[in-house]
Amino acid sequence: MCTAILSKMERGERKAKREHISLLASLLHSNERELFTIWLADQIYEIIKEESNPSKILQVVEKEIKIAKCLP
Repeated sequence: MCTAILSKMERGERKAKREHISLLASLLHSNERELFTIWLADQIYEIIKEESNPSKILQVVEKEIKIAKCLP
């Protein structure tokens, strides 16, 4: 990733892509898993932010995840 792309990310002119997370973690001396979690949460936020009930949506997703973990 070139420094121009990183600069654009810092200024909010470009969003990081999933494939950038590992490199960003390395450059920033950060935990890759934590950066991925923050990145993914931002993706979900962008999808549901305009909905009238984003908290309820997240509750439903959480329940679905718990159910899926119980399945073989």
